[in-house]
Amino acid sequence: MFADLKNRLKARAIDEGFVAMGVCRPDAIPQAPARLEAFVGAGMHGQMGWMAERMGWRGDPAALWPEARSVVMLAESYTPEGDPLAVLEARDRGAVSVYAQGRDYHDLVKKRLKRLGRWLIEAGGGEIKVFVDTAPVMEKPLAQAAGLGWQGKHTNLLSRDFGNWVFLGAIFTTLDLPADPPETEHCGSCRACLEICPTRAFPAPFVLDARRCISYLTIEHKGPVDPELRPLMGNRIYGCDDCLAVCPWNKFAAVARETRYAGKVGAPPLAELAGLDEAAFRARFSGSPIKRIGRDRFLRNVLYAIGNSGDRSLAGAARAQIGDPCETVAEAARWAVTRLAAGG
Repeated sequence: MFADLKNRLKARAIDEGFVAMGVCRPDAIPQAPARLEAFVGAGMHGQMGWMAERMGWRGDPAALWPEARSVVMLAESYTPEGDPLAVLEARDRGAVSVYAQGRDYHDLVKKRLKRLGRWLIEAGGGEIKVFVDTAPVMEKPLAQAAGLGWQGKHTNLLSRDFGNWVFLGAIFTTLDLPADPPETEHCGSCRACLEICPTRAFPAPFVLDARRCISYLTIEHKGPVDPELRPLMGNRIYGCDDCLAVCPWNKFAAVARETRYAGKVGAPPLAELAGLDEAAFRARFSGSPIKRIGRDRFLRNVLYAIGNSGDRSLAGAARAQIGDPCETVAEAARWAVTRLAAGG
């Protein structure tokens, strides 16, 4: 009965737009608590205090919802059409991560998960909970345990079938669905993702020090960024795709079926972004994941990018923010002006 239900659920998931589905048990990642504890203990989570909080739940999905018997893991593709690294050469423009080019994936994936979950309840009964970065759930280890792919040397999930441009979602259910075999690692001797990282954020393969990761620095990190790291950020103003973009397994990347992930944001001119006040920022990035970091953190990133541009015509845009009420923004503006004057 449950085997047939799982097959029907998978067919339904593909119809919804997911590229892959797998099932594992809530206790399928026994190695996760120790790895998480070591990561946090070394301070590599930076300011992401939420990773340290509720570590018991994060490391043990069975503790998050004891009634759950199965975890249904799903992957949805957001593969870019072009080369996401090309924008790094346009130093007067901001580089925005592929995943943040369109609508916020949290909203789109969660709606799909809820529809799929409702179908599962109607077809098989039981109870469900759905998660998309909304609870202490370690999606990547669970996805590997469910056979979707493996965590590569860049610590992101990747697959021989669909590459690494995917969002992950989870449906916890009280139904006892058949589990899939876990996937094994297929990175081999490749080091492309490790070697391209501008800030050397990987102290070892399969280990990420978030404190040096540009995605972390531009999105999660509050306040000024270490001056040593600022020049290495280039024109990246929200996220970083370097390690994802160079993965050879992307030759099998699945085409993104959801058009709303595609590039509304593009590569906007830095001078234009530097003049955004709070209202203009909120209006411009309504419905975008960029909105969640707030105008001040975003403008800080823009000013670092201006300082790295080498384009002295942008000095005026930076100078205009020296009096900003947010000291982090004002300090970033001073840094940008000084760096441009020095020929940075």
